[in-house]
Amino acid sequence: GGVSVGVNLNPNNACNWACVYCQVPDLVRGTAPEIDLAQLEAELRTMLTDILHGDFMQTRVPEGARRLNDIALSGNGEPTSAKAFPQVIELIGRVMADFDLSGKIKLVLITNGSLADRPRVQQGLQKMAALNGEVWFKFDSATTSGMRSINQTRISSDKQFERLAVAARLCPTWLQTCVFAADGVPPSEAEQAAYLAAVERIRQQQIPVRGVLLYGLARPSMQSAAPRLSQLPAGWFDAFAERIRALGLAVKVTP
Repeated sequence: GGVSVGVNLNPNNACNWACVYCQVPDLVRGTAPEIDLAQLEAELRTMLTDILHGDFMQTRVPEGARRLNDIALSGNGEPTSAKAFPQVIELIGRVMADFDLSGKIKLVLITNGSLADRPRVQQGLQKMAALNGEVWFKFDSATTSGMRSINQTRISSDKQFERLAVAARLCPTWLQTCVFAADGVPPSEAEQAAYLAAVERIRQQQIPVRGVLLYGLARPSMQSAAPRLSQLPAGWFDAFAERIRALGLAVKVTP
């Protein structure tokens, strides 16, 4: 939908999960390093100046996409693992205001949601909500075994669901679900049923989830499991999306 300015809080390629489809090379387990806030602010201001007042759009962006869509906290690991996460949100909000972007573009957090129950992360989410913020909360599987297989985490699916509820009540939240074939086989009917049961639970508990971003292997995996993964046909996505919509959640599909 336009240009997204990515803020990478994990330049050390460290994450507390190790999703099998992750495109980050040399991924290691860990957390974000200490963030140099002054450097972050200087780089963000330089980037926005080039986009809004320089020739970035004309020289780097196709004609139909020359609009600034959002600033996104994404990168090579879990951004909320940065100790300064709430200070980073404050900083971005200040810069957005200085460039007259407040309320005009989104501030997006792409997260695995695993730290949403921590007070400092919740502080950041509250600050995001005041900045036209939006959370993309990783929800690839609604089973503990599925999360262990796909995300390589020992978090239980029930615990992850609780964290989703926390995030969604603090800031507008979408589920971000990556779906693919493993060894040529799509997600099992049991996995699909568990996911749909979680969607129904979201509705029953009135958790204010905006919808589902359902997508495929957007980029080649850089992990050891890469040879086992393959894209599903568009028809599979459309059929599963309809089952989700039938339960009352909006779905945006990117096969």
